[in-house]
Amino acid sequence: MIFGPTPLEEARGAILAHTIRLTGKVLKKGTVLDQPAIAALQAGGHGSVIAARMEPGDVPEDEAADRLANALMGPLLARSRASTGRVNLIADAAGLLVVNPVTIDRLNALDESLTVATLASYVPVSAKEMVATIKVIPFSVPGPVLQVAELQARQGSAAGRPALALHPFRPLKVGLVLTELPGIKESVMEGAVEATRNRVEGLCGTLLPHERVRHETPAVADALNRLKRAGAQVLLVAGASAVVDRRDVGPAAIVRAGGTIDHFGMPVDPGNLICLGHIDAIPALVLPGCAKSPKLNGIDWVLQRLFAGLAVTPRDVMAMGVGGLLKEIEARPLPREQAANQPAPAQAPRRGRRIAALVLAAGRSRRMAPLNKLLVQDDQGVPMVVRVVDNALASRARPVVVVTGYEHERVEQALSGRPVILSHAEDYAEGLSASLKAGLAALPKDLDAVVICLGDMPLVAGPMIDRLMAAFDPEEGRSIVMPTFRGKQGNPMLWAMEYLPEMMTITGDVGARHLAGKHAEKVAEVEMADDAVLRDFDTTDALRKAPGFAGVR
Repeated sequence: MIFGPTPLEEARGAILAHTIRLTGKVLKKGTVLDQPAIAALQAGGHGSVIAARMEPGDVPEDEAADRLANALMGPLLARSRASTGRVNLIADAAGLLVVNPVTIDRLNALDESLTVATLASYVPVSAKEMVATIKVIPFSVPGPVLQVAELQARQGSAAGRPALALHPFRPLKVGLVLTELPGIKESVMEGAVEATRNRVEGLCGTLLPHERVRHETPAVADALNRLKRAGAQVLLVAGASAVVDRRDVGPAAIVRAGGTIDHFGMPVDPGNLICLGHIDAIPALVLPGCAKSPKLNGIDWVLQRLFAGLAVTPRDVMAMGVGGLLKEIEARPLPREQAANQPAPAQAPRRGRRIAALVLAAGRSRRMAPLNKLLVQDDQGVPMVVRVVDNALASRARPVVVVTGYEHERVEQALSGRPVILSHAEDYAEGLSASLKAGLAALPKDLDAVVICLGDMPLVAGPMIDRLMAAFDPEEGRSIVMPTFRGKQGNPMLWAMEYLPEMMTITGDVGARHLAGKHAEKVAEVEMADDAVLRDFDTTDALRKAPGFAGVR
């Protein structure tokens, strides 16, 4: 690839290295310069540009990212389309992600033009969660380099060690035995059941009716066999007293029930005193005392692997030490519990980004008069604005602010009881900008960004909003995020708070979309799986065609 100043006479087909703003036109970084673009540059007084020109054998950034993504794909993995040399890999189901670090390290060491970043190995992920991103650093990759990368990416899969593997959680039935000793509080027993049920259900499983027995080996063994006959696929023992030896009551009961003890102890704290065994092919575990707490501990790591269909061997357990310190210890100079009361350092760690949702629901609905479209009910009797707000509440965005205007009492009544902030736009009749500014003024001051949702787009679901939020990364130049479907730009849009002052100056019946053109180099597009982000509803005929609104009159 040839990079540097390029005379316009030689720039046709070259890739623009930096965004250039012209009168009435913006040429974004990465634009392939055609004759109209060159003519616009010449008209703007430019004689040359900083550009990249392909050499024989070079592969353009999007094609290179696309090919490497295809080589890394596997079952239950989805992917985004290539854009600006980036492709994201996404989980298609809830499960446990297993990463082959050898393959990933080899890919990243191959050439500086190619990078692959992944989540840590053995982390649980939810459906639609990003698990990896491929980024081509320059505008192209040498063809031979890309061929080697594709080969390396596929070799692991051929050998049974893919670079990325998603193991879906299985709906297992779990049996729990609680042992009792005199003096044990009932609240402790109930807490152990509740914590276990939450863990099991969080992994798509079901907790069978639990057994409560004396803290004696025969009684525990009999309970294990009863749960086994009831269909338990995992057996757990929560002892009234912590297990201190592989011959203690819990482990001895597993052996008495016909099982075997595989390993005692683990290098994870809390969670050290866990005992792993099996009865026939059913995993049987004696839980550490910390399993009665909902906080993350070693049992979570073991259960995640079991629910994902992965074996947990003694060697697996002994390899969990790196990262296994999950709690504070007194030997640390300043445990977090104390640090919370100390003055913040000069440069505090970056907190999680806080992103709000702003629902614009103030319009007069003139095209659907005499109906107020926001209050038109779907086939289940739910008003459109309620569906929109419920979708926002189903996302991770918080808080959710709703701007009201026309018939605001009725709209507010429809939303009664929902955890939203209401902001009334007194001057809503002046147009969309008035509603937008009323909503922006009601936002908390410590936000990083806001997703602006339209009140007449009831098909935009919570996970779609979450995808926009996941793409937001101002440090990477993605401070404006817009959804697309088959290349068409839609709504809602996400905006970093740095654009709020400009938004507050907008007037008339317009929103903020035109600002995206002004800041084109900061815009990230997120392709969606369906056209919900393109569908707003202004007439009854259009609304009848929307899912769930066929009965609108």
